[in-house]
Amino acid sequence: MSMNGNLGERLLQNLTVNVTHATLTTKYPGWNRTNETPAFNRLYYIDGGEGKVIINGEVHYPRPGQIMIMPAGTTQTTETAPDNPYARYYCHFDARIGEWPLFHSAHKLYICDAADPGAARRIFREMISLYPSSSFHATLRIQAALLTLIAQCLEDGGYSDFINELLTSDQTKLAGVLNYIDERLGRSLEVEELAERVHLHPNYFIPYFKKYMGMPPMQYVQLKRMEFAKRQLSYSDFSISDIAEQVGMELAHFSKTFKKTTGVSPSAYRNSTK
Repeated sequence: MSMNGNLGERLLQNLTVNVTHATLTTKYPGWNRTNETPAFNRLYYIDGGEGKVIINGEVHYPRPGQIMIMPAGTTQTTETAPDNPYARYYCHFDARIGEWPLFHSAHKLYICDAADPGAARRIFREMISLYPSSSFHATLRIQAALLTLIAQCLEDGGYSDFINELLTSDQTKLAGVLNYIDERLGRSLEVEELAERVHLHPNYFIPYFKKYMGMPPMQYVQLKRMEFAKRQLSYSDFSISDIAEQVGMELAHFSKTFKKTTGVSPSAYRNSTK
């Protein structure tokens, strides 16, 4: 896996999504907008009709059977034919990695022919039917539906460079810090040492790191240590004191931190996963 691919995978662990509106409409006037720049993303499945979309000056003519994402922050003009308006399933959504928008560098329309139009329609229908509910399970299903549709649009549209477009030079530099942490989980790590990797003062490095990773650097280090320890407890025969040493911690401190993080002691965790 490339460094960018590896970093992209890590960043996506901090992805949060939220649907703020979901519906099906065939109304003519509701589609026509001129030079809007919304603060939210729009995702559509076009089920009929004709019209056009202009994103940052680039003209498209979406057709029935297509999925498209209109990213937040783009300048959008949309038109549809009064005698054959678009039938469109759509939702408004927010998507962030840490504190950074998922489509922060997007300046274009993401559009594709749905490989399975029936599936896209069914997913949208489920999202729309669940949207009025604020229950925990409904929210999970709505978020799952949104992620599935985003993945379908990017995959079916052949947007294989999305992850490279997503990563700013700052985020690419961050890959070196994350690798540095992974290779040194067994020894003491300080913020100053990590900040030095990207030539930032610690006071600037902490918010910089949090913006992309969703948490301060030392909390991330602790999280990675506990993830490593969980793998070792589940899949190795190392003693708990050996594992504590592998993550650079005294046994008592390791046991206390592990229980605080997971809710169970290291031995109870090992017994429940073996």
